[in-house]
Amino acid sequence: MSVLSLAAPLAAKETALKSSLATIFIGCVVAASASSAASEPKPMAFLPWSAEWREPPLTDRPLQIVHGIHPERASPDGMRYYTNLGLGGIVCNVAFQQYLKSEAHWKTLVEGVQACEKLGMTVWLYDEQGYPSGAAGGEVLAEDKTFEACELAFDVLRDNPFLIRPCYEFTHACNNYFASRRYINILDERAVACFLRKTHEAYRRNLERRFGRTITAFFTDEPSLMAVNLGSFPEDLRRKLKIPVVDQPDTNLLPLPRVPWAADLPRLYQERYQQDLNAQRKSLFCGDTAADRQVRRQFWQLIAELVSERYYGQIQQWCRRHKIASSGHTLAEESLLFHVPLDGNKLKALGRMDIPGLDMLTSAPEIAVYSGWMAAAMPFSAAMLQGRRRVMTEVSDHSQKITGQDPAVLNAMEATAAWQAAWGVTEFTLYYCPDDRSADDYRAYCLFVGRLNAALKPATPQPEVLLYYPIFDLWSEYRPVAEPLRIDLQSPRAQRIIHSFMRLGTALVQNQIPFVVIDHEMLAAAEIADRGKLSIGGHKYSTLVFPDSVEPPDAVGVVVRQFRQGGGSVLSDGAQTPLNSAALSAEIKPKYRLLPPSNTIVLSCFLRDGKPLLLLVNVGKQPYQGRLLVPERKTWYRLDPCTGNIGSLETDAQGGLPLPLSGYQTMILLGQ
Repeated sequence: MSVLSLAAPLAAKETALKSSLATIFIGCVVAASASSAASEPKPMAFLPWSAEWREPPLTDRPLQIVHGIHPERASPDGMRYYTNLGLGGIVCNVAFQQYLKSEAHWKTLVEGVQACEKLGMTVWLYDEQGYPSGAAGGEVLAEDKTFEACELAFDVLRDNPFLIRPCYEFTHACNNYFASRRYINILDERAVACFLRKTHEAYRRNLERRFGRTITAFFTDEPSLMAVNLGSFPEDLRRKLKIPVVDQPDTNLLPLPRVPWAADLPRLYQERYQQDLNAQRKSLFCGDTAADRQVRRQFWQLIAELVSERYYGQIQQWCRRHKIASSGHTLAEESLLFHVPLDGNKLKALGRMDIPGLDMLTSAPEIAVYSGWMAAAMPFSAAMLQGRRRVMTEVSDHSQKITGQDPAVLNAMEATAAWQAAWGVTEFTLYYCPDDRSADDYRAYCLFVGRLNAALKPATPQPEVLLYYPIFDLWSEYRPVAEPLRIDLQSPRAQRIIHSFMRLGTALVQNQIPFVVIDHEMLAAAEIADRGKLSIGGHKYSTLVFPDSVEPPDAVGVVVRQFRQGGGSVLSDGAQTPLNSAALSAEIKPKYRLLPPSNTIVLSCFLRDGKPLLLLVNVGKQPYQGRLLVPERKTWYRLDPCTGNIGSLETDAQGGLPLPLSGYQTMILLGQ
């Protein structure tokens, strides 16, 4: 769970029993809800996966996050508690008490996983005692204190303003919801190797026979470079939540501007750029010359590569050797401002996960069309650019509960799942508390997610737009500060870039235009395909959108010129010619359009068995009544993942389909 809560309004109070949508179908209902069907419906020729739709298999259902299996649940009968709630499996770890050391706890975990195997449940392994991942519950630093996260700080009041010190106070390690505990240096490959020995190898020794079978992935949770002030928890909140302080912070330590550091950085910088980093350190903190910006860009490029290789890459390589997937999520995916200091290049880091993921702390669906899309766009884009399909979410109603609001209700949970599925999410790991709602509601939610996956997981997303991720430019502009990081403390150019990027992404979402975020490295590697398309990761894109004030490297310029010459569309935001919402829609001409327009409908396009498959979600509370213009004048089927109902639709003379959506409602349209 991120220390950065996403602010969003609370979902509406729970609605009354959901009524059948048959009255708005053109044609008869051909499949009833799985929970109310009197007899098994016959297979439908147009829906060869009708059995999975009616009763999704365990592999399509959510996984419950369980931090330590209770001994009473470590049996098939005990594990049926989860399957009876509609879940498909668990994300688990050896119990936090006597972490990694208790033979009794290891025995319980092994028995629990064996029980999951007998029931056909999926198991993921959570790789830390709480979070952020990497500490092995403190065991890594207990072995070698030099493995601690390190920073280069800048103090203008000192004769020598540069000091190298441990990176703990004022950071995420000191201010998170689990514990204040010192953290490892993810730039130090020895520290990460030690983490793998302490954690992953311990799980391998106890559970290797089930790797690649019942156990399919490792989950790493919010690792980061640490060297940035995210703000401190108020003491009353810390006491209320009973957040333990494992390592007392030094209250006399001054907050200073800082950047991440490792002992071999000067050597690596010299080898890479043939320049002395120690002689140029001041440029990391201040200076507006071209030389200053070049130092910053080179430094953060090196940092990004080390994070990718030494943390995420080491974990990925270990997992692949042992036939399981690497997964998890980073910190603060939703905030472009934090991407440089936390990861160097978040898209690059996520690209080293076999199943990249996000953290969605709120179940208020409205967030999807404002800032929430950014959290999902990052792992979705990392997967798409690598030619992969699976994306993970850790989803909860944490933000609601932490502010004293009621737990999220069923229709808000469903809409939250659906808009993330629109961003390619296939693996739903839950921090929802089953006791916060009825068992019937939990089963309904899990059935809903299972139906989304039954329809969408085998399908291929079809975005045709690329939005340029301006990390190359932000490397040059990022200025470390002593106080909690805010956008107004950054350069005017950095502010323009960030505001433009977020505004463009929001406008695309609100105009129902699916897109992928791409950085300079991936864009430079793209190939020019026939008919003015950019090809990367096995997908083709027809439009490329640039935020304001970006200056991509020369290799990107070459690709862009070739793309434009081949007939591709290149759009650029700017102060003189801003790409507002209407301009974007007019230039891109999306294949599917709403009449009347709505900024609360999330739409995504998939292809399955050569047929178009559309997911539409109303993330607003107000109903929508309109039409969806589609290029294919054909029969469409409307699938309701909430009820399981299926009805047929025909396009009208203008190529439109009737589109009534109540607040927080989801529908799937399948073209024939």
